[in-house]
Amino acid sequence: MVKVFNTTGANNMESPDYNGVAATMFYCGDDADAKATAARLASDLGFDPVDAGSLEQARLLEPLALLWIRLAYAQGMGRDIAFKLMKR
Repeated sequence: MVKVFNTTGANNMESPDYNGVAATMFYCGDDADAKATAARLASDLGFDPVDAGSLEQARLLEPLALLWIRLAYAQGMGRDIAFKLMKR
């Protein structure tokens, strides 16, 4: 089992590109093959897939979904927002 595709809105599923920068898509799970498939699917859709660890970490992804909803709707930022994990 894998958790993926729940930390953003539907419009980002269609186009996760933000001026040439791919939105981050976090995923987690306990099955290495399933995680590889999830990462490949996210990448194929144009996301930057990031492994968040074991399936136990799914509980950490839920607040990201709630934050996205809060920012998009309650705070009026709109649906054209996405998370990006920055790396050096």
